[in-house]
Amino acid sequence: MAPVVVTAAVPVRLLLVRHGLSSFNLEHRIQGRDDLSSLTDEGVEQARRSGEALRDVRLDAAYSSPLRRARDTATALLAAQGGGRPEAALDDDLQEIDLGPWSGLLRSDLRDRDPEGERRWRDHPETLELERPDGSRYRPLPELMEQAGRFVERLLQSHDPAADATVLVVAHNAILRCVMLQLLGLDASGFRRLRLDNGSISVLNISPGPGGRPEVQIESLNGIAHLGAPLPSRGTGPRLLLVRHGETDWNRQGRFQGQIDIPLNANGRSQAAAAREFLAQVSIDRAYTSAMARPRQTAEAILSAHPGVPLTSTKGLLEIGHGLWEGRLESEIAEGWPQLLADWKRAPETVQMPGGETIHDVWERSLRTWERIAACLDDHETALVVAHDAVNKAILCALLGLSAGDIWAVKQGNGGVTVIDYPRGVSGLPVVTSLNLTHHLGGVIDRTAAGAL
Repeated sequence: MAPVVVTAAVPVRLLLVRHGLSSFNLEHRIQGRDDLSSLTDEGVEQARRSGEALRDVRLDAAYSSPLRRARDTATALLAAQGGGRPEAALDDDLQEIDLGPWSGLLRSDLRDRDPEGERRWRDHPETLELERPDGSRYRPLPELMEQAGRFVERLLQSHDPAADATVLVVAHNAILRCVMLQLLGLDASGFRRLRLDNGSISVLNISPGPGGRPEVQIESLNGIAHLGAPLPSRGTGPRLLLVRHGETDWNRQGRFQGQIDIPLNANGRSQAAAAREFLAQVSIDRAYTSAMARPRQTAEAILSAHPGVPLTSTKGLLEIGHGLWEGRLESEIAEGWPQLLADWKRAPETVQMPGGETIHDVWERSLRTWERIAACLDDHETALVVAHDAVNKAILCALLGLSAGDIWAVKQGNGGVTVIDYPRGVSGLPVVTSLNLTHHLGGVIDRTAAGAL
């Protein structure tokens, strides 16, 4: 099971950056572990822009794959960040997946030469077997998961979650996905649920947990706005944009809202306006909102740049009902229900809100609503869905393969944008293309209010 609650003070912030566009990326060749490709001019520019995007972020340590495309990305990124930055330590366990027999092949040639292997890699990569030059067979993805596990173990030994630090890791698509899976306590079956583009920045927060086990939170995934486009490109299949409503006064105060209908405050309206500008050039065909003021106001602001798009309200996306906790500050809840509040932070799946709902209730109704919305979309359509913190977290945990007890492993900032794609159609595996993008709210790091639900 994945780690859970991360407190407002983040002891370790992990910045994961995929290398810039390489010559093999450009030619649609399989790279794997071979060091035959190099950064293109565009890849160098992506590295530079990533460094500029992180210029205001203090770095305490940096690590890089020794392969040239990643090493050169780290060098260009750190140079763009400015003087006084740490040099990137090269770590062999950050090398890319070993696809030796396929390295250098065009993807189109692979489909002709090894159609069964290509299908396995595409559909169930954890089952793919390849043959080494000595004739022995191996499974590349399980080996990569072990490699990622070794790196994570050393990372946590070198950077105690109890000691404030920001760590940069520059590596490759597959190994970075495996690092995230290891940190979240997921296995290789979740590999295809994540996406990382060239030059993208992802942020994970790590803090101490009970029994010495770290608690991990995805703050953001696959941010590319610093590269000039708001969202990653899309292929075939429906796309859904999941947005958390803008800030309310109760978010700012840390007061539990639940199903009390609190409207946006001035900052929340500004966040909604920023989301509108961020998504202004993105095609939106349909829109859905919780039947409450704060998400509806956010959705209406975004849709003001998309005239004619119908907006549907649904009770299935209502925020969790906190019952007797609604309208109270956390300090007040701690006085009346100290153990229940502690359980909510430690093991939310065990809590029945006094006079309210459980996270399982929210999970069932929000997933049912999400699946119904997705099922209505044609392959070329994009839907906007604006809802609440607990609702969005439940949906994302389900899509990532996490459980209802893992909602604290996902961050949803006010006005943050998440992208979900269904490249095989809604009956296929969903891909979390980006998560909690907040570039339009002030940069790579999410600085929205850490208020109550």
